[in-house]
Amino acid sequence: MDDAALAVHLARTAGKLLTTLQADGLIEDKALGAAGDAVAHQYLVRALAAQRPEDGLLSEEGAADPARLAQLRVWIVDPLDGTREYSERRTDWAVHVALCVDGAPTVGAVALPGLELILSSHSPTPLPAPQAGPLRMLVSRTRPAPQALQVAEILGAELVPMGSAGAKAMAVLRGEAEIYLHAGGQYEWDSCAPAAVAQAAGLHVSRIDGSACRYNNEDPYMPDFLVCRPELADRVLQAICAS
Repeated sequence: MDDAALAVHLARTAGKLLTTLQADGLIEDKALGAAGDAVAHQYLVRALAAQRPEDGLLSEEGAADPARLAQLRVWIVDPLDGTREYSERRTDWAVHVALCVDGAPTVGAVALPGLELILSSHSPTPLPAPQAGPLRMLVSRTRPAPQALQVAEILGAELVPMGSAGAKAMAVLRGEAEIYLHAGGQYEWDSCAPAAVAQAAGLHVSRIDGSACRYNNEDPYMPDFLVCRPELADRVLQAICAS
């Protein structure tokens, strides 16, 4: 199985494990989220150890192995992105599986099990035609960053609150909004798979200063992330500078 097919398989299978855990109805509330994090993490770690034993791994739910810093190929996974949304039985949560090669997000799959969808860099989703009317900007539904709110005001954009970072990035790809701007603090596992999928589909993906997203750093903290339609990139980056 090649890397792209493996990423899709892993994201899909982890998603099925999570939906099955939800459907069992034996665990509720925050305990459901904690159980989901653990189940998906354990599956992904074991599967990658079996399928790609020579590659590095960085997972939100595992201790960061410093040995990965010397490896060219590193899998970066978020077993359950949007734990709160998952525990609340919403649909805006995701599973992220990505492979970065020499720091670049090369392969990615984002499963949206609540919507029964999986999007990947291997078979990019065509971008929908631009929509008339005000721009729509995706922001956190619980803690939108002040800078994102300022940029939305500058652009005259309508705010679209949503949970998971992966769900928000894929919402741009699916035509539910034009911009996803995050400036409130994230980690590499929050954006690596969405970056790979969005880039493959032709969206603009960068840090909020316009620089490329680079992964497998010693400190996995990545505070900001921008995904938008390519024809809007210059306008959005200018608004960020003015905010």
